[in-house]
Amino acid sequence: MTASAPDELATLRRAVEELSGRLRAVEDLLAIQQAVARYGPAVDAGEADVVAELWTDDGRYDAGVGTWTGRDAIAGMVRGPQHQGFITGGAGHVVSNPHVAVDGDRAVALCHAQLLLRDEAADGFRVWRLTANRWDLARTPEGWRVTDRVNRQLDGDATARALFGDALAGPEEEPG
Repeated sequence: MTASAPDELATLRRAVEELSGRLRAVEDLLAIQQAVARYGPAVDAGEADVVAELWTDDGRYDAGVGTWTGRDAIAGMVRGPQHQGFITGGAGHVVSNPHVAVDGDRAVALCHAQLLLRDEAADGFRVWRLTANRWDLARTPEGWRVTDRVNRQLDGDATARALFGDALAGPEEEPG
C-alpha cells in the first residue's frame, strides 16, 4: 500500500515546520551568544553607542559597582572617567561563552566575566574582577536586546552563586 498524496504532503509540511522551528532555535541561540560576545570588544574599544545598542531603550545594567538604566546611561558609563581610565590604562573585558535558555521571545544567558587590568610593574595583566553574570534578553524588531544584566563578584558571597542558581531554570515569569 502506498501513502496518498495528501498524506505525503502533510508529512512533508510537518517536517518543514519541525525544521523551521529547529532552525529558529539555533538562530536565536547564535544571536544571543553574539550579543553577549559583542559586549567585551565594544566596551574595550570605548564604543559607547555600540554597547548601548545591545540593550533595550529602558534596559538596565547592574554591575554591582553601579547601576545604569536606559541606553543613554549605559553609554554614559562607557564614556565616564572610570571606564575611560580602565581602557586607556590597558584593560580587557573577557566574557565566557554563555549558557542560554530561550523561552519564546525571552531568554536568560549565564556566563562569567573577567575584567583584566594592565599591571605595568609585572609587565602583564591582573584579574580585577571575576563575576557571575545574568543577562535577561527580549526579542525585539531589531533583534535580541538586553533588558537586564546583573553581575556579582565571585568572591565567596552567596549572592553571586544565587545569581547562577536561581537562573538555571530559565526566564522568570512576568509579574502580575
